[in-house]
Amino acid sequence: MPLRAATSLLSPVRMSTVQELLLLPLALLALQVCLCHGACVEVDSDTEAVAHEGFKLGCISCKMRGEVKANASVNWYFKASDEDEFSHLYSYKNKVGEVIDTRFYGRLDWNGSKNTEDLQDGSIYILNVTYNDTGTYKCIFNRILMYTDYEFQTSPNKTIVINVVPKMTRGMASILSEVMMYVSVIGLQFWLVVEMIYCYRKISAAGEEALRESAPKKI
Repeated sequence: MPLRAATSLLSPVRMSTVQELLLLPLALLALQVCLCHGACVEVDSDTEAVAHEGFKLGCISCKMRGEVKANASVNWYFKASDEDEFSHLYSYKNKVGEVIDTRFYGRLDWNGSKNTEDLQDGSIYILNVTYNDTGTYKCIFNRILMYTDYEFQTSPNKTIVINVVPKMTRGMASILSEVMMYVSVIGLQFWLVVEMIYCYRKISAAGEEALRESAPKKI
């Protein structure tokens, strides 16, 4: 059999093998992208703010069932270090935020979920932090889960104690988190290289096998 005819017979075999082998890593990558963008992760807020800088007060409350429709409002409360009771700080409802505590007028803005009433991120951002902002903050969600036949109301909340310092100090937990992030990135890149080498070898072996099978036998 001529070499060109053998090559034409080989092409469908090789193309099929290439497609099958490449679909696996692509499917895994697509799954990772979906998980990264679709998941809600409850990350604790930072607790150390630097004076005269901006600071994000994080408050995330994930729904247990993402497919259930819901709407929610968020209320923040603040108790300074020299106070005994909480005062209403901020309210966010129907995509509109309102600063209630006069001490934060012009210095506070919404930093949570955007363009939705199904709030899961209720974070706020403080501009030009002062030492008077030291104290305890409480974030309360008022969430209504809308099932087919009924509605269910929940009120998850988080309490955050903030300390205002003149200069940021990195704790060991922060350093370890950053190191683990870089290790994960390097590990993923190494895994992708290994997958590419594995796919190349499998494709090569399949091609050689197909050539041997399609080669004319000597009489």
